Amino acid sequence: MSGVQLIEVPSGEGEQRLDRWFRRRFPQVGQGRIEKMCRKGEIRLDGGRVKPATRIAEGQMVRVPPLPDTAKPAPSQKPQVSDADAKMMQDCVIYRDDHIIALNKPAGLPTQGGSKQTRHVDGLAAALTFGYDEKPRLVHRLDKDTSGVLLLARTRAMASSLTQAFRARDTRKIYWAALAGVPHPRMGTIRFGLVKAPGHGPKGEGEKMRAVHPRDVDATPDAKHATTDYAVLSSLGTRTSWVALVPVTGRTHQLRAHMAEIGHPIIGDGKYGGSGQENLGDGWGAQLGGEISRKLHLHARSLSLTHPVTGARLMLTAPLPDHMARTWETLGWHTSDAPVDPFDPEADQ
Repeated sequence: MSGVQLIEVPSGEGEQRLDRWFRRRFPQVGQGRIEKMCRKGEIRLDGGRVKPATRIAEGQMVRVPPLPDTAKPAPSQKPQVSDADAKMMQDCVIYRDDHIIALNKPAGLPTQGGSKQTRHVDGLAAALTFGYDEKPRLVHRLDKDTSGVLLLARTRAMASSLTQAFRARDTRKIYWAALAGVPHPRMGTIRFGLVKAPGHGPKGEGEKMRAVHPRDVDATPDAKHATTDYAVLSSLGTRTSWVALVPVTGRTHQLRAHMAEIGHPIIGDGKYGGSGQENLGDGWGAQLGGEISRKLHLHARSLSLTHPVTGARLMLTAPLPDHMARTWETLGWHTSDAPVDPFDPEADQ
């Protein structure tokens, strides 16, 4: 059993979650033990209490309580990714260099593990080493049912740089969605705040975000400001519309909650649009019926950022998933008709 330690976060190990840093340094300590030590205040950061998900910075001091020298024997080999999953992940790669990998994440595949989620991008990323010693690291997330551009860093230093770029909003993400009805005006900004509403499961499962009027955000406990830009690219009468969405802020379920709040939920969104509601053109109901898929019609179409190493502006674009491509074909919408950035009047068509 070790004694109490004070460890300074060294150069190159900042901008990561405390629990991940802890597990790498003390592999004999499990995640549950780390969470318990944080709850009891045994693990501290710069003298203060800390949560497992808190991101640490270089130079901060981590208090480490007495730890066992050994634990249950760990598996001698890393978890294996099946050949089928490895091929699936490699087929998802839309860009790769010595520093960055970009995927077109499939709809239905979680970004990270969680409750009852054992198969996810983070775990399957072991198939994307391409000669490197470590698997690439996630630097942002997409909802399980959202497809599209997902960025990974190939080294810890690159993960730190990209995380900072996302925090500084030096990245631009444009999503495509099919909505119930057609928003008016056809281009605008939504500024409803968001606050987490508890779910109905025994452990809070099914939680969702509740919209809060902008004037009430500051007075609502735990509510956060949220801003979304939208632009209608095409429509089918008053029944449905193809829209581009830019999450100016990055809140949980922001696009889905915002679209539902203005009366135009995303097609296939059972959580915010009501899985049993059919849209007849009045702007409500998350299903179109007929041959249109009941899956969520939300896709991270593009991500642009300044490459942390080359300094070049990088534009990453992901093709639509199969279920959305079939919807676009059924409705007569053509991806080639959309501007690269519909919010920029000078953008290339």
